Amino acid sequence: MADLARELGVSMTTISRALSDHHSIGPATKQAVLKLAKKLNYQPNHLAAALRKGKSKLLGVIVPYIEGRFFASAVHGIETAASKAGFSVIICQSSEDVVQERKNLETLLSAQVAGILVSVSHTTLDFRHFEKVRKYGVPLVFFDRILEGNNVNAVLLNDREGAYQATRHLLEQGCRRVAHFAGLQHLNIYKNRRQGYLDALQSYGIAPDDDLMTDCDMTLEGGAACMAELLKLPSPPDAVFAPGDPAVLGALQLLKSRGIRVPQDVALAGFSNEALTLVAEPMITSVDQRTEEMGQAAFRLFTELLAAEGMSFSQRQVVLQPQLVVRASSLRKQTA
Repeated sequence: MADLARELGVSMTTISRALSDHHSIGPATKQAVLKLAKKLNYQPNHLAAALRKGKSKLLGVIVPYIEGRFFASAVHGIETAASKAGFSVIICQSSEDVVQERKNLETLLSAQVAGILVSVSHTTLDFRHFEKVRKYGVPLVFFDRILEGNNVNAVLLNDREGAYQATRHLLEQGCRRVAHFAGLQHLNIYKNRRQGYLDALQSYGIAPDDDLMTDCDMTLEGGAACMAELLKLPSPPDAVFAPGDPAVLGALQLLKSRGIRVPQDVALAGFSNEALTLVAEPMITSVDQRTEEMGQAAFRLFTELLAAEGMSFSQRQVVLQPQLVVRASSLRKQTA
């Protein structure tokens, strides 16, 4: 702006008003300023403008990772809704590391974001670093992953119901020794998916078998390792429900390498409806998480918090309902 003012021989106030189309600046001056601004490739500093006005149109988003369908789709939902409302989005990845997650928070707070949407990392065990966000009065919304026991604003999937649907489907296919790859139980998603699995067993009068419930890293390698251990049992499982698609794909690869048929010998069902479920052979049954809708709902909850600034706002959780997508990996009755 100083360069524009100097070259045109006017004040910076005149430049500022011309660029903002202020009524006090004549058409000729505005045209001269805009023409020179275009020539010099002038770009306005929106952050500085936001600070002057006491308002920001930046929204911070922290996710564990961006690859894969789930978080990419959720972020797309956030960006679509944010763009329509005039917000720009800053995306940070924690890489499943709470230390990086804390750095992400500091970065976003330093950028004077209007709000923060976050899905916590696997290694996040307490809420303390989020208290700073609350202290600054910045609207904070969690989506998908939260820490159990904390009263937060969040958009979640009914993970328990999704796991119940997947496990019940396996039982309906005639499976009776359904194994479960249990994720980290301090995270709501894995705790609730485990409970949904247990609910389905109970509905069929089947007692839980500790040998069939194994702690598992939700990766290809983790799923393969857990499947290998389960096959060592005197009575191996005839089905597996994994609360993450990469793990169930790892199980599939291990079974195929051993010559074990899917779904005839072992039926499989996962969770998240990742793209990889469609390219696997056989294609994998999975629970769809309505990811883009989750991102949009998280943004709407943020705008409600923003509008309620200075007013009482009850902590609220929006719960979306899952949908089981049945594919060949679990359809034993059709392949027997």
